[in-house]
Formats: sequence, structure tokens, C-alpha cells
Amino acid sequence: MKTLTVIDTFGFLFRAYYALPPLKSSTGFPTGLLTGFMNFVSNIGKDFQTDYLVFALDSKGNTFRNDIYPEYKAHRPDVPEDLLRQLPVAIEWIEKMGFQTAAKVGYEADDIIASLAHDAKEKGLEVRVVSHDKDLYQLIGDGVYLFDPIKKVKISEKECFDKYGVWPKQFTDYQSLLGDSADNVPGVKGVGAKTAEALIQAYGSLDGIYENLENIEKKRWKTLLTDGKEMAFISKQLVSLHTDAHAIDEVDKLVLPKENPILKIADTLMEFDMNRIVQKVHKDGLNYKTEIPVSKASVNGEYNLLTNRAELFKVINSIPADSIVSLDTETTALDASKANIVGFSFAFDDKRAFYVPLAHVSLMPLEQVNKGDAKQALEKLAKHKLVFQNFKYDYEIIKNNFNIKLDLFADTMVLAWLNESDSAVGLDSLSKKFFNHEMIAYKDTVKKGENFSNVDLDKACNYAAEDALITYKLYFKLLEELKNKSCSHLIELASNTEFIFTDTLIYMENNGIKVDTEFFKELRDKTASKLLELTKNIHEQAGGEFNINSTKQLGVVLFETLELPVGKKTKTGYSTNEAVLLGLKDAHPIIPLLLEYRETYKLKSTYIDPLLELGEKEEDARLHTSFIQTGTATGRLSSKNPNLQNIPVKTQAGREIRNGFIASEGKALIGIDYSQIELRLLAHYSKDPALLEAFNGGLDIHTQTAIKIFGEEEAKEKRNIAKSINFGLLYGMGSRKLGDTLGIPAKEAKKYIDSYFEAFATVKDFLKSIEDSALEHGYVETLLRRRRYFDFANANGMQRPMFLREAVNTVFQGSASDLIKLSMVEIFKKYKDSDEVNMLLQIHDELIFEVDEDKSEHYANELKEIMEGIHKLEIPLDVSVSIGKNWGELK
Repeated sequence: MKTLTVIDTFGFLFRAYYALPPLKSSTGFPTGLLTGFMNFVSNIGKDFQTDYLVFALDSKGNTFRNDIYPEYKAHRPDVPEDLLRQLPVAIEWIEKMGFQTAAKVGYEADDIIASLAHDAKEKGLEVRVVSHDKDLYQLIGDGVYLFDPIKKVKISEKECFDKYGVWPKQFTDYQSLLGDSADNVPGVKGVGAKTAEALIQAYGSLDGIYENLENIEKKRWKTLLTDGKEMAFISKQLVSLHTDAHAIDEVDKLVLPKENPILKIADTLMEFDMNRIVQKVHKDGLNYKTEIPVSKASVNGEYNLLTNRAELFKVINSIPADSIVSLDTETTALDASKANIVGFSFAFDDKRAFYVPLAHVSLMPLEQVNKGDAKQALEKLAKHKLVFQNFKYDYEIIKNNFNIKLDLFADTMVLAWLNESDSAVGLDSLSKKFFNHEMIAYKDTVKKGENFSNVDLDKACNYAAEDALITYKLYFKLLEELKNKSCSHLIELASNTEFIFTDTLIYMENNGIKVDTEFFKELRDKTASKLLELTKNIHEQAGGEFNINSTKQLGVVLFETLELPVGKKTKTGYSTNEAVLLGLKDAHPIIPLLLEYRETYKLKSTYIDPLLELGEKEEDARLHTSFIQTGTATGRLSSKNPNLQNIPVKTQAGREIRNGFIASEGKALIGIDYSQIELRLLAHYSKDPALLEAFNGGLDIHTQTAIKIFGEEEAKEKRNIAKSINFGLLYGMGSRKLGDTLGIPAKEAKKYIDSYFEAFATVKDFLKSIEDSALEHGYVETLLRRRRYFDFANANGMQRPMFLREAVNTVFQGSASDLIKLSMVEIFKKYKDSDEVNMLLQIHDELIFEVDEDKSEHYANELKEIMEGIHKLEIPLDVSVSIGKNWGELK
């Protein structure tokens, strides 16, 4: 089947602009967006092969959506001037290179893309849409998928469901409920992502929801839906893409240029100092060909279906003792806490894999293994060394469905992350990377609107057994990769620390943390009242009502009605971003009110409403966040559903949210935070005498730094300057950034930095040694010798200094992550079976525990002792300890 690739041109260019550093040519013209665009063009054929290609463009002026809802896209943020300067250049280059474009007045590019996709399917073509825009998710399916050009990943129906909990065909209904603040699509006020997901999953569509309105048990949901019905259906019209905006008259006109497109504009590219791209194309020529070079035969395997007890136990009993066995589960849902198991697959050599069906459904009777026999089989498999790809998911599935707690021997996802922390660690990506093998796609296995239980047994066997076989082969391949890099120590680290850390995270996720739903209800109501009061006051100051959330309307009020000084104006109107408002803070009483409104609005919509909704879903009102072990290159944990690591702490209103996280009755919360951990690591690594003396003497490091730079008399007054320098240097802060932070000229900031390095000469040498080592070896190592690699060989002029800053940051942030990880593992080992001590959360350098209230002091001391003694450094580790009934009291 031939493929049409449609480029979401402006969407791609916008993302390229923000993804790359602010590059400039020798004449000062911005080139970051243009560089990203030309890299994309040069990699057509390398990132993907295609037969036809077209660039979809927006047209100037309003579209039919503005007639439906005049406020549509009314408060789009201002486009940076550097971006606007590059856009017309990129469009001109598209045409000069010989590519085709598509646009139509009155329609958006998304409608053009939808129309091209519709027409291409009619002509029997597969359609790839190059975009990361969620508005295009509705197109996925029936031979259409998205391709993220930055991450270079394919987005199909499974990825849509994984991310949003709804299928592509339901996506417009989902958006109709949720709305879209970026495009000013109203949605149903008060309905968040989780509520929208739950409603769609329960009733299938927007019409289904309103047909069953009286059956919705939650009173609040029913009220919100009733009040927001009109806006829901208006939103449906706004987000639904038209398929009649463009037709493909002659598909052969969309073929790729035979003459190298980049060489057609080589002289122009040289004028923009984009010599490297031209040189690369001269050397390598075109990448694109007629077929995708993916070998299906590179992973040979025999996939076997085991449908009865005799066959199953014959195979399992044949597994040699002490074997390594890969294990994978197939389920009805992605949420492990709610999914039912459908079957499981396993492999114990690199030639065969087996699938055991348990709960497939069909109109005809199916021979399958019953759940009792499956449990017995899993218990036998558990006696071997089990390898998983993403153990946390399969562990919970098997625990919930069979009450079996598996032990982890190895997780290939974790090993892949240790091998290359910046690379994708999904099974499909790893299979392609290491075996040049494209795995069977979920979308090709499970029909739209169905789940794995509906899949034919033979088809299910091929899909599931392939997962098990690739996981088995991948385990040995990753061991080989690590050994070839002289990284056998990381294999040992995985066994002794990382895999135990996975168990630690499972334990914490199961513990969860209790929320006070009544507190959040009161906070929600209080915040809503505050927003109403702020709205009233803002309107009074403005002399009339307007939409405060509309950038366009706000700009008119501030700079035309009130005649305030214009900070910045773009083609789309006045800029009213935070920087502009802060610059006008003393110019008019309306500005402080606007700043307070924005902060309050964000807190309510981003944190208060979603946390309350999640708390009300659980009978015990405990939130169970999901920790991601392999989510960052430095090693820091991230979390999702909900993300508890980003709850704001710098404002009083933000800190108040933490008061809603509470201890259970008879319990207390303990917060233990590593003090100045990264600066202590700087002292440890650099062995700077002044830093060692300060930390070993228990002195205040910022005051000591101020004394060294400014002298005794000015030290107290300038402690905050010293603090900014101390932390800034670990993150590669230069004189300009320090100057902005302190509100002083860059020249003066440079003097401060120079004075610092004179006082702490060893520090300067050590930071330079990190950069030198990174350049020489291509990587840096953390305290536990985890590696992070940098591609200096292909780095451009702006990427190189960025990589050097990240290298320095990784040594300190990564080592800090190592220390807290070691502490968590040690604490887990000691208290995992205790009813009196439960580890709940890790928030960067802080751990939060729930303990018996009457023993809180005792356990606080025990935990403090573990964390301060976890690793011997040149200076003592120090932690601060606090005890309270809620999270807010722990700081």
C-alpha cells in the first residue's frame, strides 16, 4: 500500500521553534525554526519513507468557526517576533524545493489535513500525518496515523487511548466536554480530563452522555453537564474537522521531488549560515526511497498457543530449573488497578514463545485455560528468574487478578534506561533499535472500540508471544550492550538497587496519600468566590465587562481603553503575558488584580478541581499517583495521575493546597528533606577547602560564600546574592542570567562570578573538568556511576554549550537522585512489612511518611539516621525533619 504523508506545517514549525535553541545567522537573523525544518526535510526517508507528500497550510482571516463562536481563538498568546520572521521564509523554501502545498480560504490547516486524509483513504492510500497536535487525534484509524516529528514516534489508536483514555472516534466528544483553552473552545465548565474520560468511557459519546443524563449518579457532574449543554454542542462543532475542504485531483503531483530539494536552495541556505545541512546532503544524497527498510525476518520466532491444562503444564514442566523466563500480560484496560487479565505470554529461549488465553470472548465456544490452572501455572513460572518489560504494570495485574505477588529478576525498560537515559524505552522502539524489527501494531490487532478479549486467538497469540520473545531477547541484548560499553557496573546497579527501587515504588503507589475532600470543597468554593470578586474589581477598574481570559480583549482594555504603555505588539494584537504585566505593575491598579486573577485561576483549574475529583473517586479518599522510574535523563522521579511533584510552593495560595493532604486518624506525617544536597555534592567532588570547612563546621554555606566574595561587613546584606550564585553555577548560570535574577547589569554579575571563582578556585577547576570529561568521553557519570550521553559530534553551535550545562547539572542533580534513591531502598527494606511506618511520596529531595502518631518522634529519628548515613561523603549529609497532621505543616 502506498503512503501519503501530510505535514501539519505551522504546527511542526511552531514546535521546531520551541524545540531548538534561539540560533541566529551571522547577520543576526533568527534561524532556529529554519534549522529544525531543514533537518526534518533532510531526514525524510530516514525517519520515514513515503510515496507522496504535501504541506498543509492555514489561510489568513477568520474561518467558519468564528461564525459559530466569535470568541474562537480570541485569546491566543502572542507569537514571538523571531518566529514570525522565520515563518514566511520556511513557506517560501517549501515551494522553491518543489514540494506541494494545500490550503483553502475559510478553513484551517487541520480541515485541509482531514480532507486530504479522507480523500487519500478513498484512493486506497495509507496516511501519515506529521504532527503532535491533539486536535488531529480524531483522524487516527482506518489507515491513518500521526507521526511526531520531534520525538520520531508513531501515534496510533493505542497511543491515543494510553494518553487520554478514549479512542480516536470518541476524541471530538472528549474535547467537547473538556474544551481547549489554547483555542478558546469553551467545553463544559468545571469538567476536567478525568471526568471527561470517565463520562466517555461510561456512555460512549456526547449524545450518549446527554441521553443518560438522569442516570449519572454524581450530582455535581449532572449539574455541570446540564448548565453546559449548549456550550458542549457548540464545542463539538468547533473541534470537528471538515473533510470537504480539499481534494486530491492528481495524486502523482504529490510525489517527492526527484532532484534533491535541499540542493535547490543551497545558495540560500549558505546565506543563512546553514552550511552543515548543505554539506551533509552533498555527502549523503537523498534518504528517501520507495520502501521502508524494516526487516520482518530479523527476529525469528515460533509462536505457540496453549489452550488446555495438559499442553500448558507440559511446557512449563519442561523449563529447566533456574531458567530466565520473560513474562507479559494482556488485559482489558490500560489502568492496571481496573483491568482484567485476558491472557499471558512467556518465553524461556530465543526461538519460541507461548500464549495462554484465559478470557477471550467469541460467539463460538473457545478452548481456553481456566483461571485456577492459570494461577497454578503462574506460581510455577514465578519460581524461575522472571524478566519483564515494565514490571510495575504486570505485577499489579497478576496481584489483582490472582493474588500472586511476583518477584522481579530484571526489567528491560529499566536496563534500557540505564543503557541510554535520553532514549525511548518502549518495547516497540527498543525492538526497532536493537533488532531492526517492527513489532505487530496494537491497532492492527484490536479493532476500534474493542479490547484484547475480543481478539481472535491466533492473532492474539502472535501479538502477545512476540512481546514475550522480544523481551527475552532484549534482556540479553542489553546486557551485551552494557558490557560492550564497559558498563558491567550498571548491570550490578540494576540488580542491587534499581530493581529493588521498582518494588519500592510499587509499595509507595499502593500506600497512596489521603486527601481531605471537605477541605478541597471549601478551598474550591473559596477560590471560586475569590475569582468572582477579582472579576468584579477588574471590570470596575476597566470601566466595563470583558473576557479576562481573552488576550485580545484584555489587550484592548489595557492599551487602548486605559492607554497604558504598550510593551510589545505583534500581528495578532497586544502582548499581555506575565512579563508584560509585571512591567506594568505600578502603572495602574488593574495590573496587580490581573496577576492575582491569573494565579488563582490556574490553581483552581490545574490543582484544586482535579485533586478534589480524584479524592472523591476513592472510598478511602487516598490518591495513588504513578511514579515513573525511567522518565528523566538525570534520574529524578516524575509522577502522573496526578502529578504531585509540581504542586506550587512559592506562593501562599499554592502552599495552601498542600494542607489538603492529611494523615489518617491516629497517624502523623513526617517530612524529611535533604539540606543543600547538591552544594554538599559540589564540596564532596571538588574538595574545595573553603566548602569542606563550611560544611564540616556546620556553618551556613551562603553566609560563608558571601564572606568570601564580599567580606565580613557586607556578608549578611549580600547573602541572597551568594545563594543565587551557589545554586546558579550548578545549573550553568552565566552572567546575563544571574544579572536578570538579581536585577543588576550583566557586567556587575560577571564580577560577582569572577570573585566567586577567585575565592573557590578548586570549584572552577572541577566544573571545568566535568565539561572536559564530557567532551572527551561523550558522557558524564553520577555518584552511582549512572551515565548520561551527549552527541557532541553532531551538536551545532548552540547545542554544544547547552550539552555542557546539562552535563554539569546531571552530575549534581543525578547524584542527588542517587542518594535519595539509596535511602528509599534502605527504608523500604526496613519498613515494608510495618503497619506503623509507610513511605508515601518522594518530592525531589524530600520524602514523606505516614507513621503512628504516638511514635512519630521515634520514627523520625530512625529515618533521619538512615538518610544521613546512607553514603559516606567528604562532608556530612544533613536532613531537616518536620512532623504534622498535613503536608502543609511539614515545611
